[in-house]
Amino acid sequence: MLNTLRKIVQEVNSAKDLKTALGIIVLRVKEAMGSQVCSVYLLDPETNRFVLMATEGLNKRSIGKVSMAPNEGLVGLVGTREEPLNLENAADHPRYRYFAETGEEKFASFLGAPIIHHRRVVGVLVIQQKERRQFDEGEEAFLVTMSAQLAGVIAHAEATGSIRGLGRQGKGIQEARFVGVPGSPGAAVGRAVVMLPPADLEVVPDKAVDDIDAELKLFNNALEGVREDMRKLSAKLATQLRPEERALFDVYLMMLEDAALGGEVIEVIKTGQWAQGALRQVVGEHVNRFELMDDDYLRERASDVKDLGRRLLAYLQEARSQSLVYADNTILVSEELTPAMLGEVPEGKLVGLVSVLGSGNSHVAILARAMGIPTVMGLVDLPYSKVDGIEMIVDGYKGEVFTNPSEVLRKQYSDVVEEERQLAQGLDALRELPCVTPDGHRMPLWVNTGLLADVARAQQRGAEGVGLYRTEVPFMINQRFPSEKEQLAIYREQLAAFHPLPVTMRTLDIGGDKALSYFPIKEENPFLGWRGIRVTLDHPEIFLVQTRAMLKASEGLNNLRILLPMISSIHELEEALHLIHRAWGEVRDEGTDVPMPPVGVMVEIPAAVYQTKELARQVDFLSVGSNDLTQYLLAVDRNNPRVADLYDYLHPAVLQALHTVVRDAHGEGKPVSICGEMAGDPAAAILLMAMGFDSLSMNATNLPKVKWMLRQVNMSKAQELLAEALSHDNPQVIHSSLQLALKNLGLARMIGPGANKTL
Repeated sequence: MLNTLRKIVQEVNSAKDLKTALGIIVLRVKEAMGSQVCSVYLLDPETNRFVLMATEGLNKRSIGKVSMAPNEGLVGLVGTREEPLNLENAADHPRYRYFAETGEEKFASFLGAPIIHHRRVVGVLVIQQKERRQFDEGEEAFLVTMSAQLAGVIAHAEATGSIRGLGRQGKGIQEARFVGVPGSPGAAVGRAVVMLPPADLEVVPDKAVDDIDAELKLFNNALEGVREDMRKLSAKLATQLRPEERALFDVYLMMLEDAALGGEVIEVIKTGQWAQGALRQVVGEHVNRFELMDDDYLRERASDVKDLGRRLLAYLQEARSQSLVYADNTILVSEELTPAMLGEVPEGKLVGLVSVLGSGNSHVAILARAMGIPTVMGLVDLPYSKVDGIEMIVDGYKGEVFTNPSEVLRKQYSDVVEEERQLAQGLDALRELPCVTPDGHRMPLWVNTGLLADVARAQQRGAEGVGLYRTEVPFMINQRFPSEKEQLAIYREQLAAFHPLPVTMRTLDIGGDKALSYFPIKEENPFLGWRGIRVTLDHPEIFLVQTRAMLKASEGLNNLRILLPMISSIHELEEALHLIHRAWGEVRDEGTDVPMPPVGVMVEIPAAVYQTKELARQVDFLSVGSNDLTQYLLAVDRNNPRVADLYDYLHPAVLQALHTVVRDAHGEGKPVSICGEMAGDPAAAILLMAMGFDSLSMNATNLPKVKWMLRQVNMSKAQELLAEALSHDNPQVIHSSLQLALKNLGLARMIGPGANKTL
């Protein structure tokens, strides 16, 4: 059966449209199961009826004409119960309904399976036979498996808009939603431009050659061509990225050197293999090695090697690059976006990015955030090769993409984009104003940074300090551990840019979904493994060098705050504090006169929530990492699109934990801030302010929205909303009650579909 299923799936995936795919399924399933009938009914959302869309065994003239409501017939029963129905004699069932035009009175046994995509019933797959018999477990399992495959096919058809003629008006199902992971915040409405690989290495055959010198010349010309392309792309992005960020292109250039990939290809050519075959062999070996690695960061490097291989092959085939037409409002779509692809779209035309593969920490996502381009990664269900030219919406806040959006949805998101544009225009006026509620409560708004590009954006938006500087970003885009001198220069730049405002520098936080190519961490469960402070305490030499660089960088500025990530025990904190004091002593002995900076702890593990009082007694401040704390409290990997809907920072458990942290920290007289997506959500920010957080730190893009919202809401009203939220035990009820309250206050403009993560 498995082999049969595989063949059917391959045949269905190559079908040119949905009608053909449905025809293949009913024919092949009927043959495979030896039944007399196989039919597919799809749910028309306009009429809310199951419509017969394909059949083998029933009268084909009834296709498109026979339909039934969810409360009618056996098909309706399967759809509403959302589980298979296996009957020996269908006519004996009270829900049986006879349709003369199908000729189905001849068939006794019935087996139906619901077709479900992302918890939504989209149709029913049915087989029938003349003789009375119960279908066995194997047959039922096969049909259920087939219906799961069909769900993906239908979702793809929705994405491309190829489902037609279901509704009476012929509109059919057009809009489809795909869930990935947020790569870069923002909303975009535009047209998809699919960037397919310019050349396919996998189909290159082996070929022996006599003139090895000619092949070497061809390959060297291709190498130089790609090198020049990389230099041009790097120069093109020079105004938008700092040198460290443009170093990503230097990585590509290094791979092309004689000692790396380029040299290996040359060695294979010298054995008598033609250039294209040698390239395929070497790139294939590298990609296989990378893709087999457990480390997320190193797996990401496989896409870089593939991209280089395709570019080299394109030169060898004298097929420079695709002649893509980039219209205004281009949304660039690819199976694997690479940093180089971003530079190929003419300036001013790119509004959004969509990548089937990759995570929120891939190079592309880092660059997209620096450039302020809304991005969604990890859209594993998107039929990317078929969406070229169709209208698309990118929601970089929620990590969602909509294809063929309805007029209503398009209008909603167009309004969000326009609001963002207007907000951006009004930033000068808003930037100078303090974040103060109408009844006088002051709420400092800080930013999260990591790239130099974040600095200008933060200053344009009136940030009052840096609540989280991610020091791992310069480490991630390097090829080795940066030296103390190199780190000092980077940190000094950040501290000076914001002086005299405070800059909170988190010590190196690698592991989990953040890895260094030169310091691989291979683990079965990286989020519960060797990450954050656990790594740097095990490697005090890394911790000490970084702390010394921070301290030296703060000389004469004195606006440094040091933040320790992933603290789960008092023992870890004591060890880290000992090392910080040791580094401070060393720096002072060397003649650098700097005061001891404030040191804080990140509360992002449930254990830290319940030790807030003890931790607060030993540090100067606390900072909640809402992303990780939510992830660990709810046991949901926030980078996994399969469980993205379960990741919810307005979950009652999260709200209760946050409330506890603020209460206990203030009980010890210590300030507590919060950083992460939650702090940048204008609606959630109201609840955080009411809890008593002393500052909120967020992505610079969200800062004006949060400021606008908090300037409209009295502290007393915020506390009312918090009390109501804490009284509910269902996150959905919390969302809807908060949304309704803000709507009643006339604040709905900030809670549109793209305005924040969850509302």
